[in-house]
Amino acid sequence: MDLPEIRFTQIFINNEFVDSVSGRRFKTINPCTEETITEISEGDREDINKAVEAARTAFKIGSTWRTLDASKRGKLMLRLADLMTENREYIAKLDTLDNGKPYADALFDVDGAIDCIQYYAGWADKIHGDTIPADGDVITITKKEPVGVVGQIIPWNYPVAMLAWKWGPALAAGCTIVMKPAEQTPLSALYMGQLSREAGFPPGVINIVPGFGETAGAALSEHMDIDKVAFTGSTEVGRIVMQAAAKSNLKRVSLELGGKSPLVVFADAESIDEAVDIAYSALFNNHGQNCCAGSRTFVQDEIYEEFVRKAAEKAKQRRVGDPWTDVEQGPQVNKEQFDKILGFIDLGVNQGAKLVAGGKREGDLGYFIQPTVFAEVTDDMDIAKQEIFGPVQSILRFGTMEEVIQRANNTQYGLAAGIITRDIKKAFEFSQSVQAGSVWINCYDHTLAQTPFGGYKQSGQGRELGPEGVKEYLETKTITLAVKQKNS
Repeated sequence: MDLPEIRFTQIFINNEFVDSVSGRRFKTINPCTEETITEISEGDREDINKAVEAARTAFKIGSTWRTLDASKRGKLMLRLADLMTENREYIAKLDTLDNGKPYADALFDVDGAIDCIQYYAGWADKIHGDTIPADGDVITITKKEPVGVVGQIIPWNYPVAMLAWKWGPALAAGCTIVMKPAEQTPLSALYMGQLSREAGFPPGVINIVPGFGETAGAALSEHMDIDKVAFTGSTEVGRIVMQAAAKSNLKRVSLELGGKSPLVVFADAESIDEAVDIAYSALFNNHGQNCCAGSRTFVQDEIYEEFVRKAAEKAKQRRVGDPWTDVEQGPQVNKEQFDKILGFIDLGVNQGAKLVAGGKREGDLGYFIQPTVFAEVTDDMDIAKQEIFGPVQSILRFGTMEEVIQRANNTQYGLAAGIITRDIKKAFEFSQSVQAGSVWINCYDHTLAQTPFGGYKQSGQGRELGPEGVKEYLETKTITLAVKQKNS
């Protein structure tokens, strides 16, 4: 398969591609070959200022964007989704090249991104307030208004999908956007800027500034003219974003952060083979680079040994290699992640976990890691406590429901959880007791545009997707009118 031509490498501001103010550029690396794909304009504070100014102008009262009918706003979004569909393969190729995920997986991501934009296009003219029966001779209504200019910072694990999760609700609400894509994977975001221009979005509504977190991301988070910042990434950086928002203009913040999600397999599961398959996908999908990955697999004592044996066999059969071919797993995104994951594997061995599959680099070029499975993992081990963000499955034993609920909740995170059982009472007892934003029963990570997604505890605040997602981009204004006489 031919590699995609790189068409856009500049910053996108006010519907124009421009060089950074500094003129600096940074390299984006092919994780398969460790070679440079291209160089990207490096945005920093001055570029963020220009982008925010453009977004603020586009958001002014009386602007083209602010006076556009909500239904027409939705039609613009549908036009964008149509353009994404027309260019589906090209977008997927950009993400495979930049991120290393198999091309088939990248196509799946693009389809999900299209679904998300279409879903929120439908919301655009269905956002409305209420009439309130207030006491006295008054008429009181509430009006839903866009929060304003929003800063959005997205991660590298699902480049175009995370963009859609952010753009969809913000555009439906009528906000204007300044986005910083991950420096590891900027290519599809810049191309989406071109598609937004083709779709007919007015200048300044969508702006894209690639750059580094310490510069462009920091400038966005602490900018005094940004009304809200939405961040997806690590809990560590989420704290920095929240602190910057608090120290600047107290802008609103929504955060989708890390996880160490439990997947609990009871002995009464319909089929051990099916449970193994669910747990396998929960962890190894997207090379393990998934914030809600089922990275703590709890298996009940009665079936533990058989489950471990089958899980190890399945991991060893996983096809790892060139993402442009028929494989299930490509490389990790960069050397930093590659080294971090191998370091966690060493920690698991040194702390006494039993390595039953993988554990090494795959090949000698690119950031490929063998699918790895550890058995006899205990709660005090680092591989059971810290987010690895890689293809490393940790399988823990448990005995009773009471025990596993306590252990599942014994973490700083609370993004997701899963349970596999034939007993509906067990399923609901666990679902009501586990501290997690999403709980999947006899499946895992069934996340769609319609289903709210977000975490408890240090996995973040706020929700993306579904009706809850658009609420994060709205203000509620209460308007009261005095009348001579109010009648019911």
